[in-house]
Amino acid sequence: MDFTLSEEQQAVRDTFARFTDERIVPAAEAIDESHAYPRKIIEDLAGLGFISMRYPEEDGGSGVDLQTFCIALREIARGSLSVGGCVAMQSLMGTKFLHMLGNDDIKERLFAPAIQAKKIGAICMTEPNSGSDLGGMTTNAVKVDGGYRLNGQKMWVTAAPIADFFTVFAKTGEDQKITIFLVEKDFEGLVIGKTIEKMGVWALPTSEVAFNDCFVPDSHRLSVEEGDGTAHLRKLLAEIRIITAAMGLGVGQAALDAAVAYAAERVQFGKPINRFQAIQMKLAEMATELEAATHIVSRAAWLKDTGLPHHKEASMAKLFATEAAATICDKAARVLASYGYAMEYPVQRYLRDVRFLLIGGGTSEILKLIIAKELSA
Repeated sequence: MDFTLSEEQQAVRDTFARFTDERIVPAAEAIDESHAYPRKIIEDLAGLGFISMRYPEEDGGSGVDLQTFCIALREIARGSLSVGGCVAMQSLMGTKFLHMLGNDDIKERLFAPAIQAKKIGAICMTEPNSGSDLGGMTTNAVKVDGGYRLNGQKMWVTAAPIADFFTVFAKTGEDQKITIFLVEKDFEGLVIGKTIEKMGVWALPTSEVAFNDCFVPDSHRLSVEEGDGTAHLRKLLAEIRIITAAMGLGVGQAALDAAVAYAAERVQFGKPINRFQAIQMKLAEMATELEAATHIVSRAAWLKDTGLPHHKEASMAKLFATEAAATICDKAARVLASYGYAMEYPVQRYLRDVRFLLIGGGTSEILKLIIAKELSA
């Protein structure tokens, strides 16, 4: 594995680093405080090709590998984890199943505009009593003439309040296996519930979604066969975990940069605090943790790109990088001391936002169980 960036990867990093510094960083505080989906910035990122990056050229994308995508996403998340979360969701979970499984009409009406951020997609998996345990899912779809009747409730649906379509996981048939459906926002029986007030990533709206005898036509069953939903999801889970880890690198970098800058400016006892060993040790620990996380994420993405076994490594990358990011953000707040607790400095936002990464794509506890199972296989 070569750690040197290719010319293409360097160009991608430069493009999105420049956009982040010029457009996202100056607006990050306002984006956060508005609690509103940053539609213009998302559309501009789509215009730069970010949302379509992982899709083939014939489908409107640029077909880059996962390593390159993670480089771009890291830069965006460095500026704002809300913005990073919005585009990560739209580029993968919000659109991937349409590309993989949708018919020509769905691809033309929904997928094509979605990769340009002209339509917004959401994914509905988690339920009030079913998160990591997909087997505990109770949302059900019953076959009727011409389609299905969908009933159930989903929780923690990212982008639900502004979504144009929803990829929905529900149980079907006598064996109650999971099947994937596409529900458009104007389908009767779809109810967008209350917005969930969150600790962080305020510009990424999240809410409950209910399906009350919602009719879904046969054309909108994305699953090729009833009950194949879990198999399709497994194909995507490793990628979800790797890109979540990449966002951790971004927010970790932002926290480290903030701590380094503050330590150089803050004077105590007649000299900058970065001259004191206690602060130097924290900065060294943060930088080392970030470097280690960078390598484990890069390797997981490389394994995925080369077609080698990577599911264990994806879980490791997500576990290590997100936990490292949380630790780095905490240490940055400690370097800033009282100002790490003040809303006028962005470190408090990093500290709030990073918790989002510890949950999405599998909690650290679940990931440890997955890794242990792989080791004993």
